[in-house]
Amino acid sequence: MDGKVKLPVGIEDFETIRKDRFYYIDKTGLIKELLENMSYVNLFTRPRRFGKTLTMSMLKKFFEADGDSALFDGLEISKEKEICKKYMGRFPVISISLKDVSGDTFDTAKRRLCSTLAMEAERFSFLADSGRLTEAERRQYTALIASDDKGGFAMSDTLMENCLLMLSRFLQKHYGQRAIILIDEYDVPLDRAYQSGYYDAMVDFIRILFGRALKTNSSLYFAVLTGCLRISKESIFTGFNNFNVYTVKDVQYNEFFGFLDREVMELLEYYGFTGKYAAVKEWYDGYRFGKLEVYCPWDVVNYCHALKMDPSVHPQNYWVNTSSNSIIRKFIEKADGAARDEMELLISGKSIRKKIRQELTYRDLDSMMDNLWSILFTTGYLTQCEEDGDGLTSLVIPNREIRWIFVEQIQEWFEAETKKDMVKLENFCRAFEKNDTEAIEKGFASYLRKTISIRDTNVRKERKENFYHGVLLGLFAGMNGWKVRSNAESGEGYSDISVEVEDKEIGIIIEFKYAEKAAFDAGCREALKQIDDRNYEEALLDEGMRTIYKYGIACYKKRCKVISEQGSQNGGINSGCIKERGDLYS
Repeated sequence: MDGKVKLPVGIEDFETIRKDRFYYIDKTGLIKELLENMSYVNLFTRPRRFGKTLTMSMLKKFFEADGDSALFDGLEISKEKEICKKYMGRFPVISISLKDVSGDTFDTAKRRLCSTLAMEAERFSFLADSGRLTEAERRQYTALIASDDKGGFAMSDTLMENCLLMLSRFLQKHYGQRAIILIDEYDVPLDRAYQSGYYDAMVDFIRILFGRALKTNSSLYFAVLTGCLRISKESIFTGFNNFNVYTVKDVQYNEFFGFLDREVMELLEYYGFTGKYAAVKEWYDGYRFGKLEVYCPWDVVNYCHALKMDPSVHPQNYWVNTSSNSIIRKFIEKADGAARDEMELLISGKSIRKKIRQELTYRDLDSMMDNLWSILFTTGYLTQCEEDGDGLTSLVIPNREIRWIFVEQIQEWFEAETKKDMVKLENFCRAFEKNDTEAIEKGFASYLRKTISIRDTNVRKERKENFYHGVLLGLFAGMNGWKVRSNAESGEGYSDISVEVEDKEIGIIIEFKYAEKAAFDAGCREALKQIDDRNYEEALLDEGMRTIYKYGIACYKKRCKVISEQGSQNGGINSGCIKERGDLYS
């Protein structure tokens, strides 16, 4: 052991972090700002994995009656003596997370919501015997935690809708102090309901639950909610007064979610990884909240943990697998040619200007393409670089990790969309067996127009060629009777793609070249020359292929040219019958 505190990988409980000696970046200054600028209901929206749950746990431990004040020793808030004296450990706190309230049906989601509410009510079991409650109130409390015959909870819909209201009233009577309500991941039930087709029913239920607990509840001191999206007031917050929302575009509270540059430098220095600062910044920095640039804390902590295991490890993509990304898939389904072009601009490091709507309902996602750009922004796939006077926001990809998601995963989803027409896809692939360069060229250009490509002039030529290589390889996947190899050793090198059509004894060799300045002819002939010079057909001949088709494909952005050369046939060597297709896109 090196004596250093541990890294809190995946730990979102404030008490665990403080008691079990995990590294903690002090965000307790939020408490002071919240109390000095307090609204009746406060909603913080941030992308996932930016510390919302840990923040809610911290708030709970600070305000909760009879809490452990030692948890805050040495932290920023402990310097605020008057605030600590007046507020620390003085309130009953109701704290729930709705992150698990989901299901394929509304009834399943309701059962999970029932369990969430009932288990929080069970924390206050002393209410069942409280002499400050009436007998009727004690019976009502008991009904909130009653079991059914299946080992679950028995709350009716009406009790569920009133649970938070009733619990806050009972706690106020018991403690003689109004309650604080904390609701983490408030929008998750709506997201899952939207995906599974019971959105209207869930909206109605959540509207009643929140309305009764948060709108006119005289037993409420204040409430804090967190989530990724700012759901329209007309959807679930109808009639709310003294209700403030703090988003990534606001300057208030922006330093309390995510890591600041100085905080990351201190963390790296503590663990001896200062030499990794540039890599951490390139991969995980770049989010702009208000006027501050922040890092994603989930990524920074996970990478530092990996460095402790292996100091030579390179940055990884930690954020991408923390959600289903279903909203982004919906974007891909609706994306037109203009949207794909804008994706390419973003990937190349440029910005696009869009009107951002931060207050949406899930129904709005289907109404306009621009709403989906707003979702990409609010969920962290894009960030603002500036806001122009005309009401438009300049959007960019924040860092290398998210750029990877665009290049790799979103590209993969685009390609899946292009392969839905199976008849067209098979005809395209069969054109390679027939040496039909015209059909190959037209078909490949058509697929390229439906996907996204790399426009970055700083990307190496080899990587650009790999992009086209990957697209075609994906189109070949699933062809029955084809044995497809990528970068297979053959002759004196490695061919880009080789195919054996075993039942027809046809071999196919494909080599790609990126056509600098659209020099298509030269690119195709260079590719064919490489196939011949390195004797790529040898491996196919050894496998018994009798007819060999060689294809040189030159590509530039969404344009391509194909030239073919027939190699060995019927066991004899053909001197090179060249067949080419004139470039249709010059």
